This record gives sequence, C-alpha cells and structure tokens, in this order.
Amino acid sequence: MKYKDIGERFIRYAGIFTQSEDGADTTPSSDVQRDLAEVLYEELKEMGAENVFYDKERCYVYGTIPANHEGAPVIGLMAHMDTSNAVRSTAVNPRRINDYDGGDIVLSEDLSIVLSPSEYPSLLRQKGCDIVVTDGTSVLGGDDKAGVAAIMEVADLLLKDPSVRHGEIKICFTPDEEVGNGVMNLDYDRFRCDFGYTIDGGTVGEISYENFNAAGARINIKGVSCHPGEGKGIMVNAILLAGELNSYLPQDDVPEKTEGYEGFFLLMGMNGSVDNAEMDYIIRDHDREMFLKRKEMMEKAVERLNEKYGAGTAELFMKDSYYNMREKVEPCRQIVDKAVEAMEELGIKPIVEPIRGGTDGCQISFKGIPCPNLGTGGYNFHGRYEYVSINEMKKNVELICRIINKFAEQG
Repeated sequence: MKYKDIGERFIRYAGIFTQSEDGADTTPSSDVQRDLAEVLYEELKEMGAENVFYDKERCYVYGTIPANHEGAPVIGLMAHMDTSNAVRSTAVNPRRINDYDGGDIVLSEDLSIVLSPSEYPSLLRQKGCDIVVTDGTSVLGGDDKAGVAAIMEVADLLLKDPSVRHGEIKICFTPDEEVGNGVMNLDYDRFRCDFGYTIDGGTVGEISYENFNAAGARINIKGVSCHPGEGKGIMVNAILLAGELNSYLPQDDVPEKTEGYEGFFLLMGMNGSVDNAEMDYIIRDHDREMFLKRKEMMEKAVERLNEKYGAGTAELFMKDSYYNMREKVEPCRQIVDKAVEAMEELGIKPIVEPIRGGTDGCQISFKGIPCPNLGTGGYNFHGRYEYVSINEMKKNVELICRIINKFAEQG
C-alpha cells in the first residue's frame, strides 16, 4: 500500500474501527482490532521488514528492521491499535483540513458540534497546518493510531534509505492498551531490545518517563428491596449507599480538579437497583507512598459503610494495574537525554512532563525494557473533539529517525 504522506496513512488506519471493551474476558477484548492488525501485518511484509509475525490468537503484530550499523543498541518502537470507547460509535469518518485557517470547525452541522479554538486554544498553534478531525460522532483514534502511523512511516523510511544509520529496530503493535491489557500477552522474545519508546502521547516534543501508579477497584453493595409502601425500617437502597460511600472519599481528589503530579479517584461507572449496586473506580497517584494511602482510603470507606449498615453490606475487590516507570528509566537516563538532544537539534521544544495515565511502556519497563513515551501530534484524546496535526506527525517521524541515528553514532 502506497501513501502520499503520513496524513493519508493515518486517515486509512483511523477509519478502521478498533474500540476495545473494558471488562471483556477475551483477548483481544474486541475482534474488530484484528482488522487493523491484519492491515499492518501485510504492509510490514510488503515494505520488506523482517521477522514479520501476526499473533492471530492474541492480536499482536511484530516486525524487525535489520541494522545497517554495527555496535548500535537494539531499539524497540511500540504503539497500540485499539482506541477508546469513550464515544460509542462503530463508524469513524476522519476528515482532512488542509491549511487550517484558525477559525471554528463545524464537525457536524446536523448535531451542531463545533471544534473551536475558543474552547481548545491548542488549535491556534495549527493555523496554516494540515489537520485531521472527526465528524463529531466518534473519537478520531489518534490515540494511538497517530503513533501506529509514525512507526510505519519510520519503518518504511529506514528500509528504503540506507543513509540513515541505525541498529536493529524491533516493532510491536499491541491490542487493548486502553483497557489496561496492552502487554498482557506480549512475546518478549519477539520484542527483545535494549530499550524502547512507546509512541503514544500528545504534542510532538513531549517525552515522559513518569506515569501514575494505578489500581482498579470494584465495590459491590447489597441493599434490601421491598414494596415501597412498606419500606419504612426495612428497605435499604443500595444506590443511595453507593452515593454515601463515594462521599467518604476526598471530594476534590478527582480528575476535573487535579493536574500535574496530583492523584485522584475516578468513579468510572455505577449501576444497580435498590437491591444491589456496583461501583467501578480507578485510583491514580505518581507518588508510590501516596498511592498506597489512596488504596487505604478506599478500604476505609468500605469499612465505614459496613460499620454503619452491617458487615457484608459492601465488598471491595481491588487490584493494581501498573506502576510509575521512573524507577526503571532513571538508571538509564540517556534514553531520555538523547531524545531531548534530538529534539533540540530539530528545533523542537522538549516538554518533559509526567503522564497523567499509563502506557504499555510503563509495564514493560518493569519487565526489563526501559521505555519512555514520546508525543505523536494528537490532541483532545478520548472525545469527539479529537484532532491530529499532520505537520506534527511528519516532524515526529523525523524525530524518531534522529533519535535512532544518534544511538548509532554513539555506538
């Protein structure tokens, strides 16, 4: 498959519906992710990559770009194929806008959905650039198909242009990152490398080697249902108890009131009836000690409800998801420093900041592959106002190649 530029490549990938499903008991969590995996598998083979392998059962795609320079480290590049299901829609219709004029963009006239720089000031930085937007009815999927497109462009360039010196490059595209299972079934032998980079962030120039410590919590609450006309002294409304339990947690420690290194509790979903209710939370904090305290707060909130309404009223199931990769990346800090140097050489302003989330890289860092995260040129992820900058995606390809080349020069 030949593409005129990375924008055309991205639009094709984005148009393939690949939303993952939280809570699914299959891997991948949704079969639609296989549609993109098959495309990437065929394109890697077509462009001449080596050791191209598609794990059909688990939906992982691997490939290798052979080294053209001796003594260089083996570098891994990783991105995820699934997209968020924050906006439920099976149709993704990306639209390219060339030479954006800096004004409002009508995404859907019928639904009166407008992407405006007055609400999203980052748009003003794209004036005069080419961008890709949604039709207002779905996420765009720049998270992380902008990263997928960048890696595929880099692979194509390195295989065609031997003048760019580089060591062996390992490529992996994963499923289910959005639901926390991106590297659950990763084949570390096929992705064996000295270190790597996930290409899964926002503005080009971002590099992150700190992320949240993360846990998920499910709380089951038992109520007592009866006829409402006879409810006095008998009925226990599980839905109201759920609201009471939530009130026991710090009310300002929520995503809409925190930033930077500040952690939070997020009630992701709640459903139930008078008889029974379920609450699903995510717990996040960059600081490991504070992370442990937050989990303790959750335990105490459940204990408090049980003390008030009786043992067994609330039951907590809590599990850690991932940890802050900083402790694994800092001992080999040069993989961050070299990236920053490459940015400065290309006139890109380095933005070293923590991720208010997680990536596949944070999990594989704890498996012995230090793996910070690079930006992609995408904005407003997980929503209908998402867009990507084609100009930034092009610059990102240049940046990744420069980073790879710098390690080859160093040896």
